[in-house]
Amino acid sequence: MVAGAGCALALNFVMTNAESKSSLIVPGQVPREATPSCWSCGTMRAVHFCSSCGKVQPPVPVDYFTFFGFPRKLNLDASQLEKEFYALSRKLHPDLFGQADSEERAWSLEQSSMLNDAYRTLKDPIRRTEYLLRLEGVELEEQSKKATEKARTSGELKKQVVPADLLEEVFELNLHLEELRAQKKLGEDDPALLEEIGKAKLSLEEKYDALFNELKAQWNRWDRLVDSEASEGTDDDRRKILATILDILNRRNYVRNLVRDVNEAME
Repeated sequence: MVAGAGCALALNFVMTNAESKSSLIVPGQVPREATPSCWSCGTMRAVHFCSSCGKVQPPVPVDYFTFFGFPRKLNLDASQLEKEFYALSRKLHPDLFGQADSEERAWSLEQSSMLNDAYRTLKDPIRRTEYLLRLEGVELEEQSKKATEKARTSGELKKQVVPADLLEEVFELNLHLEELRAQKKLGEDDPALLEEIGKAKLSLEEKYDALFNELKAQWNRWDRLVDSEASEGTDDDRRKILATILDILNRRNYVRNLVRDVNEAME
């Protein structure tokens, strides 16, 4: 196992069946069993509040995309998302229900919390991608610094995903970083070594940017599949795209953590 980048994010690809997908309860579209009528005035209502009397409605188990009325696509109009967020905030903010009964105040608080969580997740393209993977049954397991320390204390092995195309480069970089750390302890300085590490860091940063472009290409593939799914999309197509997205995220997160390791060693 290669040393360094110990807190890389290992994303474990586990495709689940349709039943397990539907058990993931997060903000979005009204389920079939939910009533379309307002609990207060009985008229047809909007998902989050009554369009007739303005009363906040009981939260329903839905996903973040449909909470805002968006399809499950990875390219998202950020300005439209922001517009919907502020529009819903003005309708659902708990301050508006200070004089309401306790149940309605609780609904408002829960709806607002769901709104904020959904907005924070969808506005960030990487969080949005990881969230979609979870909705589609892809399990993500974070390998953070905390997980590294826990593994050291417990003696358990922590899973690391080292991209095959980086094995040689990572091995050499780790040797340089160990040498740099040893020199620091002795109070020594090697300009040539620092230059080599700087070049490696630059190369990693270029890879990181390139991987983001690869990821965007897969977003386009996914969105085209969503558009055509009714007529020609298949589960196999979905699995292939999701597996590719997962692989890119794995490599990108590993590179990101390598850059962080370099920065820490050079401080």
